[in-house]
Amino acid sequence: MSANNDPGNTTMRLLDQPLIQPRHEIFRIERILRPEGERAGKRRHKVVAVMPAYNAESTLAATLADFPVGSVDEVILVDDGSKDRTVQVAREIGLTVFEHPHNRGYGGNQKTCYRQALEHGADIVVMIHPDYQYDSRVIPHAVGIIELGICDLVLGSRIRSRAEALAGGMPKYKYISNRFLTAVENIALGQNLGDFHSGFRVYRREVLERLPYERNSDDFVFDTQFLVQAVHFGFRLGDIPVPVRYFPEASSINFKRSVTYGLSTLAVVGRYWLNRLGLRSSPLFQPKAPDATSG
Repeated sequence: MSANNDPGNTTMRLLDQPLIQPRHEIFRIERILRPEGERAGKRRHKVVAVMPAYNAESTLAATLADFPVGSVDEVILVDDGSKDRTVQVAREIGLTVFEHPHNRGYGGNQKTCYRQALEHGADIVVMIHPDYQYDSRVIPHAVGIIELGICDLVLGSRIRSRAEALAGGMPKYKYISNRFLTAVENIALGQNLGDFHSGFRVYRREVLERLPYERNSDDFVFDTQFLVQAVHFGFRLGDIPVPVRYFPEASSINFKRSVTYGLSTLAVVGRYWLNRLGLRSSPLFQPKAPDATSG
């Protein structure tokens, strides 16, 4: 079989392509939303994509342009105090935009994303970064797993193979730390995920309604806390491969913050087991109050 016909080279060809970023002035959100007339006839669930944004002016339109037509019903962007024109670009494109006047952190941004998605009537919520790192073409496939009732929460795994992850630009230290942390989390939590630290996630509404995520950190460890909570409350986790791109404009944390994040991740797993064994109760794993609307 020639290289051109080798399915194994698909991701490599994708990553070799230049980043073509369509001008947001001529890109409108209506190009990818499902027409209102099709909503009732073809799918019963309302799918809302949320984008936690910080300085995403140069990559937002490119991320949206890859959304398969009809894969979502609404896109909500929450801006976390960007210093560039992210908000202006998002509004020109036609997104639903919410602004934090000051930077609240990655976890704080997601809390607003999920509150707004629920208030807008989402049955399924897609969380994807607007930095063009994750391939948004996989959205309908991840959503389909939720719609079929196979999983309650689906993550995009960046590491189908070591070669693809490194070819996509993932730094070696990130790859090694990801493999170590994911292995520890799989063993400790009884899961079998390929990547516990993905920024591409799809949730069934009930996950967001039940998890006390408002008690979580406003920093990056929010993601780990959320997944550990999902395991604690009995939700079914799964994943699918998703190609990723690493380049200067893509969001990422530096080595020092990565170390802090890794230690925080291990601490969350430890808190989970202390709570499970009844040795030390944690509010992260206590149910929401019956009348709580936001945790």
